Amino acid sequence: MFAKPQKEHEWLQQLVGDWVSEMDCSMGPGQPRSKSKGKETVRSLGGLWTLGEGEGEMPDGNIGQTLITLGFDPAKGRFVGSFVGSMMTHQWHYDGTLDDSGKVLTLDTEGPSFDEDGAIKPYRDVVTIVSRDHRMLSSHMPDGNGGWTEFMTAHYRRVA
Repeated sequence: MFAKPQKEHEWLQQLVGDWVSEMDCSMGPGQPRSKSKGKETVRSLGGLWTLGEGEGEMPDGNIGQTLITLGFDPAKGRFVGSFVGSMMTHQWHYDGTLDDSGKVLTLDTEGPSFDEDGAIKPYRDVVTIVSRDHRMLSSHMPDGNGGWTEFMTAHYRRVA
């Protein structure tokens, strides 16, 4: 099984590089928003996957580490991936699509509720390509009315 990169795999390659980030986030309803900074290095794995290793400031002053994988599964016709962080025990599994503009990758996933009731809830991460050297990642949860509420936005700017 020797896969050849397709146009969707090539789309992911624009994420490769070194990035600095500024994040604005709320850790739940009624919680104040906080700002933090970080950095991420994204590399390609065989032109089929991207691996992003990040680190950033945590609210308690410690440094958190993250790893995101993104790829495309031609059999499913969907983008796939995962996300893990040093601050959590849950592994997030991504399943998503690219919009018609070719600039917005929407990744659906599931994870622990902010309510700490142990329930698994739907979430959505959205990667938006603003320009070659600027991308955004926003995280959303259901708003209870059939829509989504953003609770985190990060701006990534390329440094190399």
